[in-house]
Order: sequence, then C-alpha cells, then structure tokens
Amino acid sequence: MSTLYTTRVNAYGGRSGTIKSEDGILDLALAMPKELGGKGGATNPEQLFAAGYAACFENAVIHVTRGKAEQVKDSDIEVAAEVSLLPTEQGGFQLAVALEVEITGVDQAKAEEIVQAAHAVCPYSNAIRGNVDVKISVFAQ
Repeated sequence: MSTLYTTRVNAYGGRSGTIKSEDGILDLALAMPKELGGKGGATNPEQLFAAGYAACFENAVIHVTRGKAEQVKDSDIEVAAEVSLLPTEQGGFQLAVALEVEITGVDQAKAEEIVQAAHAVCPYSNAIRGNVDVKISVFAQ
C-alpha cells in the first residue's frame, strides 16, 4: 500500500507547551483548559482533535457522493465534532466523540445513508473505531 500523505508535528512542553508542524504552518501555543484546572487561553489536544475530525468527516461526506446524482458541495455540509475527555476506572483517560452532521439538499434517509458511508471511509473514524465511543446525529435540511 502506498502512502498518500504524511505530516509531522512536534510537541514541546505537553499540555502547557507548544506544537509546530515541520512546514511551520501549524505553530500554536497549548494550554490546559480552565475546566481541568489550567489557565486556558490557548488551544488544547481535544480541540485540535475535534477540528481535525470535523474537517475530515466533512470531506468524507463529499468523497462518498462524488460521481453520484446526490453530490454534496462543501457549502451543503456542516459538521460539528464534540470531543470529551473522560476518566477510566484504571486511573487513565479516554475520549468520547459526538458528531452532528447537517446536509442541505437531500432528504433525511439519503443524508443518513451518506453519513453511514462517510463513517466507513473517514480516516479518523477508522482510526478510533472500536476504541472510542462515537455518536452521530444526522440532520437533513
């Protein structure tokens, strides 16, 4: 199997440090959220994961409709990703995800069919399947 794309991001200083991509486009300060006892005021890993998942899932919706009569344009889709950090019984942490997907221009049944297919091809969905609880709500407009 050939690799389609590879990127590299370095983290320095953990949740209160910085991250920087090898090309320098991503260069951000990190901060522990106030809800976890931190100062806040900067992004955090959960926000970054939510942003990546939302964008990737939206593109998966576009991908599954290519070449079909019900093609969906970028402007026809909105994906909101909510990522929660939860404690485990073993003293560690785990994630939970809720995706809200709105698609304009198709009926509810078609929107649900498209989203189910997108969930099967999205790299984020495939990476966490069976390991992270993902709830998906679909809304046709």
